[in-house]
Amino acid sequence: MTDLDEILDSIERYFVASADPERAEPMASYMRDQFPFYGIGAKDRADILTTVFAERPPPPDEEGLGRLVDACLARPQREWHYAAVAVLRRHRRRLTGASWPAVHRIATTHAWWDTIDEVAKHVAGRIVKNVPPEVAVMDRWIGDDDMWVARIAILHQLAYKETTDVERLFAYCDRRADETDFFYRKAIGWALRQYAHTDPVAVQDYVDRRRDRLSPLSIREATKHL
Repeated sequence: MTDLDEILDSIERYFVASADPERAEPMASYMRDQFPFYGIGAKDRADILTTVFAERPPPPDEEGLGRLVDACLARPQREWHYAAVAVLRRHRRRLTGASWPAVHRIATTHAWWDTIDEVAKHVAGRIVKNVPPEVAVMDRWIGDDDMWVARIAILHQLAYKETTDVERLFAYCDRRADETDFFYRKAIGWALRQYAHTDPVAVQDYVDRRRDRLSPLSIREATKHL
């Protein structure tokens, strides 16, 4: 049994032992029954991964982390998909552009807002922070035909606060302002609302200048606390 197999086997044992069918049903329903669940809450899931990784540390290299991500994504239960994101988030301080393929696989495998938003803020955004030239990847992803890939680009600066690249934020919102899908419109509003905590005047000015293009949902979200 390889080290990777041991990690996966250990996670599975804890997941199965902690499964709660009574919680699994409403959790699946909340996600529109797209994924089966073990029924493990976020805190318990995080505790399980902390325990497993203390006993069996993940691979030290990004290629190895990517293999672990893929193995987690290959499982049907949603907790495994959350684990895939957690693997990268736990090692975010050392991630480089070598981890973009793993991020992209998360964006295109069992994708839904919960995994996308987590990987956007805590992984994609951190890679760009670690290696600033990697923002070129976000410049490509904002134009991607896959909505979830583009959503990662819109949201990757959520944790940046005063270091937000404002011109890029507004340019990304402009790029996707005409989209009709709820998840685009919500992402634009959320990205603007988050930056409004840092510079409310800039966000209000942007919204005022783009009222003819931004959706009512994006405007409502962006100005929620203004």
